[in-house]
Amino acid sequence: MRFVDPKTDIAFKKIFGNNAHKSILIEFLNEILELDCPIESVEIADTYQPPKIYGLKSTSLDIKAKDQSKREFLIEMQVAKETWFSKRAMYYSSKAYSQQLPIGGNYQELKPVIFLGILDFTTFDHESPLSRHLLLNKETKQHDLKDLEFNFIELPKFTKSENELETVADKWIYFIQQAIKLDHIPENTDTPALKLAYEVAAQHQWSSEELEVYEAQEMQIQISQNVLETARMDGLAEGELKATFVIAKGMLAKGLDLETIIELTGLTAIEIQNLS
Repeated sequence: MRFVDPKTDIAFKKIFGNNAHKSILIEFLNEILELDCPIESVEIADTYQPPKIYGLKSTSLDIKAKDQSKREFLIEMQVAKETWFSKRAMYYSSKAYSQQLPIGGNYQELKPVIFLGILDFTTFDHESPLSRHLLLNKETKQHDLKDLEFNFIELPKFTKSENELETVADKWIYFIQQAIKLDHIPENTDTPALKLAYEVAAQHQWSSEELEVYEAQEMQIQISQNVLETARMDGLAEGELKATFVIAKGMLAKGLDLETIIELTGLTAIEIQNLS
C-alpha cells in the first residue's frame, strides 16, 4: 500500500478539508489543540474540490473552518521555509478576527480565532515540536485576552518512531510527517478518524486526475527544495573560498614561499599573486 504525502496541497485539503470526512478535521484539531470546549461539528469553507494542473498554487496550504460555537480555525501547512511565517500567522488571524464584525456590529459578537501552522521547517528556539502561543498578562501570567491564539507544529522536531508514539496527537503528527514513507497503516492507529485519514491518503483510492495533480505538486516541492539546497551549497562554497583567501594572505604576510602556500591552500599561483 502506498500513501500520498499529506503535506502537498491536494492531499492536505482532500484529507483535512473534505466535507465528506469531517471527523478527520474534528479529531485532529481536538487532539492537537488544548481547547476548553472540544469541537463537536465544523463548517469547512472552500471545501475540497479536485484542482486542475493549471491551478497549482504554492506550497502554502490552508483550511478555514468554524465549529458549533462559531470559533474560527485557520489551519495552514507550510512546506517552504518562510522567515516571517509567524508574522503572517498573526496578520491572517487578526484580519479574520476583524472581518467578523459588520459595520455597526457589536464587539460582543466577535468569536475567537485559533491559528494552527504545520511547518516542515523549524522557526522557534525550543525543542518541543508542538507549541501554543497566548496573549498573557506580563505580571500575573493570566490569560485574560482569549480571542486570539497561535499553535504551531514543527515537523523536523518530531523524532518519534512508530513504536514510540504515545498520544493520539503523536499519531496525527506522525501521519502527516511519515505517511509518504509508509507501506502500511501503523498497528497503533486506534481511532476511527485516524484510520480514515490513512484510507483517504491511500493512492489506490485516488482518481487518475487527482494523482496527476498530486505528482505535479510533489515535483513542484522537490524543485523548490533543490533550488534552496543548491543556493545553500553555493553560499557555503563561496564562504569557504573567502576564508581560504584570508588564510593565504596571512601566509604571504608571514613570508611563506609560493609553493608552500599552494600546497597548503589548494589555490593557484595566479590567485595567490593577485592577493599580493
